[in-house]
Amino acid sequence: QVQPVESGGGLVQAGGSLRLSCAASGRTFSRYAMGWFRQAPGKEQEFVAGINWNGRSTHYADSVKGRFTLSSDNAKNTVYLQMNSLKPEDTAVYYCAADTQQSMDVRTTPWSYSYWGQGTQVTVSS
Repeated sequence: QVQPVESGGGLVQAGGSLRLSCAASGRTFSRYAMGWFRQAPGKEQEFVAGINWNGRSTHYADSVKGRFTLSSDNAKNTVYLQMNSLKPEDTAVYYCAADTQQSMDVRTTPWSYSYWGQGTQVTVSS
């Protein structure tokens, strides 16, 4: 079993950047599918970005494509979400999720992931 732990959230002005980290405790992330989701107040949780279990496939939501980038550091057992050109509508709690599913595609639904972090707040001011 793996426990994701997010960090790196904060307050930033529109146009700025943040890098979120998702560290694993318990087991290595290297064979897990990973996903980032976010939830803004009063809105449903939505998929942001993900990578499949073997790292060969990534997928981004249209709303963040070209602005957000996934990367990983297997030595540190950490997955990163680099967020550039942030907009006020990116304000949300961001969650990291992991699962052992071995799909060639990136799953974009929350119920496809078994392990969830506690979330980290990202606030983008206008």
